[in-house]
Amino acid sequence: MASWKERLAARTPIDLAREIDVYEGQIELKKQGKIEDKLFTEARLRRGAYGQRYDNGQRHDGIAHRSLSFPSPATKGTEAMWDAPGMQRIKIPFGGLNPAQMDVLADVAEEYSDAICHITTRQDVQLHYVHIEDTPDIMRRLASVGITTREACGNTVRNVTACTLAGVCRCEAFDTTPYARAMAYHLLGHSDTQDMGRKFKVAFSGCKTSSCGLTNIHDLGFIAKTWQVNGVTHRGFEVVIGGGLGAVPYDAKLFDAAVPEEEILPLAQATCRVFARLGEKRNRGRARMKFLIEKLGLEEFRRLVLEERRVLPPDPRWTRYLEDVERYRETPAKASSTLDLAHLDPQFEAWRATNVYAQRQPGYVVATVTLPLGDITSWQMRQLAEVARRFVGDNVRTTAEQNLVLRWVSEADLPALYAQLGRLDLALGGAGKIEDVVACPGTDTCRLGIAASRGLAAVLQERLVQRQKSGAIDPAVRDLHIKMSGCFNSCGQHHLADIGFYGVSRKIGGATVPHFRVLMGGEWDNNGATYGLTIGAVPSKRIPEFIDHVTQRYLADRRQGERFKDYTARIGKKALKEMVDAFASVPPYAVDRTLYSDWRDPREFTTSDITTGECAGEVVMQIEFDLQAAEQRNFEAQVYLEQGEFQKADEAAYQSMLIAARGLVRTQLWDLADDPERIVAEFKTRFYDTQLFQSPDAGQYAGGKFALYLLNRHADKHRSFAPDKARHLVEEAQLFIEAAYSCHQRLSEQRAGALANLDLSAVAGAGAGAAGVASATGAAARNAEAATAEATT
Repeated sequence: MASWKERLAARTPIDLAREIDVYEGQIELKKQGKIEDKLFTEARLRRGAYGQRYDNGQRHDGIAHRSLSFPSPATKGTEAMWDAPGMQRIKIPFGGLNPAQMDVLADVAEEYSDAICHITTRQDVQLHYVHIEDTPDIMRRLASVGITTREACGNTVRNVTACTLAGVCRCEAFDTTPYARAMAYHLLGHSDTQDMGRKFKVAFSGCKTSSCGLTNIHDLGFIAKTWQVNGVTHRGFEVVIGGGLGAVPYDAKLFDAAVPEEEILPLAQATCRVFARLGEKRNRGRARMKFLIEKLGLEEFRRLVLEERRVLPPDPRWTRYLEDVERYRETPAKASSTLDLAHLDPQFEAWRATNVYAQRQPGYVVATVTLPLGDITSWQMRQLAEVARRFVGDNVRTTAEQNLVLRWVSEADLPALYAQLGRLDLALGGAGKIEDVVACPGTDTCRLGIAASRGLAAVLQERLVQRQKSGAIDPAVRDLHIKMSGCFNSCGQHHLADIGFYGVSRKIGGATVPHFRVLMGGEWDNNGATYGLTIGAVPSKRIPEFIDHVTQRYLADRRQGERFKDYTARIGKKALKEMVDAFASVPPYAVDRTLYSDWRDPREFTTSDITTGECAGEVVMQIEFDLQAAEQRNFEAQVYLEQGEFQKADEAAYQSMLIAARGLVRTQLWDLADDPERIVAEFKTRFYDTQLFQSPDAGQYAGGKFALYLLNRHADKHRSFAPDKARHLVEEAQLFIEAAYSCHQRLSEQRAGALANLDLSAVAGAGAGAAGVASATGAAARNAEAATAEATT
């Protein structure tokens, strides 16, 4: 049989075909050992081929790490085994899909993956459990229907996102679709975007008041607007820059209130050039554009971009696409019509109430296909493509809430469409409601996942759907958003949720217990205008009852018409902290072991060394008190922030990091003076310079950057205090404290391992009686400390 390359040659764009051929050649060279891991890793990342959890050949079964057997010892990157399953990310600019593309996505998922297409919060599609040698053919098959994976990952311009309702929204200034498409393909592979220190994200929104494109969280955001000059209407965009979620979220800043439409491509190009030239390249934790803007200041960054724009060589592509903008139209599959509201099925009506949006074009609606966890099977995708052909033609889009939408549905067709979706098990209601939980892959497949975000999301979604069916959810509660991430990196956009969560862990009685930190008060509307702040941590298995408690309190205490965001702001951080603390306790393992494993994961985090303390009870190390004190001090910083006392908030957050650092240093230098200069100097020498503070499981750059939060704040002797800087420092301090917890936990396990491996003959030779045992135990502890120090430095 002919290869896919031969079969698809006539249907694959020449430039894409050449790129895939080059990539396939790189794979062959890597198999021959002729390309370094570092170079090949970047090559595959720039084509969307990611690593996946356990691809280093190790998996912890709850007791110890076990080796996974793969056919070849070769690698495809640092520690990533060649034959280990990986993830393939697929770019879907502005979320736009047609049935032919859906068919191919279904086919490649079925033939090369686990037969599931996963929709992401950036409107991409991801396939998991993919072999690296299958990726070129996946790319060829996608390219044959106009889809590319190029620059879906790596230090590149990622997928350009846009409002799902662009072109049909009732409140938009104009349709941003052709502009988003032009931006995506102008920057794709452009020479000015190939040397950036980190990823770069762009979004388009048709208005300011809805969630739309979430421009506030992007490096570069475009918000459509029109204005009059001498009676002539002009189109353009309000442009914002420097937003981003990640570990510490930054609000986008206004770059220009009115940029003409013909200037958006050169402006984006100039911005990328400045970012590539001046952005951080060595410390990846500070390499996003938001940090460059913070370093230079907004005015200086704006000056540099405008100066770069002036010297750019002219490019006809900047305006060529504008010739088609006015002519751009989507073609409905059917004529408009009106729905007969008589004798409608109650289940259909419940679905229509949450999943159907009336377009500005009379007689047409948008229907949302709710996808729990963002997953759709190959069979469902293929069948849905046929449904789309029948009802909407080429007008399908992915959403930032991990769903699909069918646009231009003729209104009278809604009952028939609903019946077809029911046949595919895709007629679930509740789109955009509390039961429509958003979650990143977490510990299911992500290397960086700490807690099982998908497991928790599935449990919450199923529980909330059942409650809604029984009528047990108040409408005010149903309008809330729940979003979660498996770690601090905010892939699940937890900062934008009314109630958000991100995965952490805690050491309880010698065992590691999965937790989620709680955020409340985020805002999804107004393009993601407000970020929630962390309140505290709750054991993973207690999250459902915690949500019940919070929502019940909200219903009981809220004022007439008060939104959850406003309610949380009114009652304040102290009251919210009390809610969280009420669910923070973890019973001993012997009393309830269910909390010592995560949702839908039978493994226990650690069980082999669990014992019961005797005599005066369980020994609690001083550092555990210190870390608790650090958390308390940072919570006080949040209260100051809420009260508008920004200098106090800033200083308290800084002090919380000092407390945590002092606790770590005191594990090695007990008589450390309570002096900031000495604390920071000793922390830097003992934990940062030695890389003890950096977790080997924290990814390529995540560990060390948290230490820099303290070091940089301490070095800022003439600090100016401002609301944004205080809020960022509060977030940074919490991440520093979490890293301190992780460091303590890791070093404790190393000490315990060293003690367990000591020759017990030291006890026999130390003399009889209590004095002899005490002497031997002291010697064992000292030897363990020495062994740990040697092993870790």
